[in-house]
Amino acid sequence: MSAAQTSNGEVVVSVRGLTKVFKDFWNRPKARAVDNVDFEVRKGEVFGLLGPNGSGKSTTVKLLLGLLNPTKGHIEVFGHSPRHVQTKARIGYLPEESYLYRYLNSRETLDFFGNLFHLNKADRDNRAEQLLEMVGLGKTQTRAVGEFSKGMQRRIGLAQALINDPDLVILDEPTAGLDPIGCREVKDLIIALARRGKTVILSSHLLSDVEDVCDRVVIYYGGKIQAAGTLKDLLATPDTLRITTPVLPRETLEKVLATIRQDISTGEVRVDNPTQNLESYFLDVVNKARAANETSGAQSGARVAEYLRGGMEAKPASEKVLEKLSLPQAAQPAVESKPATQSAGPKVDDSKLAALAQPAAAASQPDKSAPKIEPATPADLSKANAKLSSLLGGKK
Repeated sequence: MSAAQTSNGEVVVSVRGLTKVFKDFWNRPKARAVDNVDFEVRKGEVFGLLGPNGSGKSTTVKLLLGLLNPTKGHIEVFGHSPRHVQTKARIGYLPEESYLYRYLNSRETLDFFGNLFHLNKADRDNRAEQLLEMVGLGKTQTRAVGEFSKGMQRRIGLAQALINDPDLVILDEPTAGLDPIGCREVKDLIIALARRGKTVILSSHLLSDVEDVCDRVVIYYGGKIQAAGTLKDLLATPDTLRITTPVLPRETLEKVLATIRQDISTGEVRVDNPTQNLESYFLDVVNKARAANETSGAQSGARVAEYLRGGMEAKPASEKVLEKLSLPQAAQPAVESKPATQSAGPKVDDSKLAALAQPAAAASQPDKSAPKIEPATPADLSKANAKLSSLLGGKK
């Protein structure tokens, strides 16, 4: 089903009967990493690949990227084979391990990857500046990436995966090694990309991250999909009901519990206070501390890079004023121009300029006002020749 349309949107990735069997030196089957897998990923969707180690997630990602050939089955990405060159140009990929040139700094790393996508110099510089601020590395641009911690390498790896403004972003453990602030920023970025209409495939062992951002997931085990669907459908527990109210007086609470127990023959009725998760509490503490302290580590990233937002967010009034002031001269309102004689620049000496512009023939004529320089008298080299001859063993 190439470039298919469904009721839920355009199909970006289509997988049918995908199987990958690894073989040994004698061509004997060694491991069936992926076994008859079917799924679809639609435009603007965040799709999660879940499963324990060795379940087939990374192999599936490599098959989607065209890095491996399937043993059997069919894969389409944007209606083409994953090995199609133009299709690869529309994909951004963050591998599980960041493979970077350790002696390049952050800016040079992004410039290198941008050059691979044939971006011009102006676009490379502009996007690199926005991405480094977005991932919190704006103040470490001159440090070699080989000196970075694992978390900082993940940040620059995420930036390089987005340098080409991809339509499909594949992230393999994107929050591995990141602090809770970085994890929250990556999740916000994923949500922002999906809102813009980009498609994200996320493979992660951190189920809380997946739960926060994914629309649908598949769960692998033994190379097969064991469960698939939306998180709302998969996580719902229809045999349990939760009621949340403001704090009630004790007498009212006793009446409510007594009424509930009258209709329940089995099961436990619990009353407790709701709690926030640890991530929310941690971020609140750090945000308060940031107002009074500084850090030499990775900074909190700025909002999503301008070129990745694609105008989906309304600009503040201050930004609109600055944008108006920065318009090219032709686009700004016409104003009365001042005469050239009022320029504040240094005045040009026309006589000196004309002298410098004279042809070589005119310049070679002697200037009567200049002092006369006598030609140098040739030196007598006979004594020097005799001395050199004696040193070389010749005749004196």
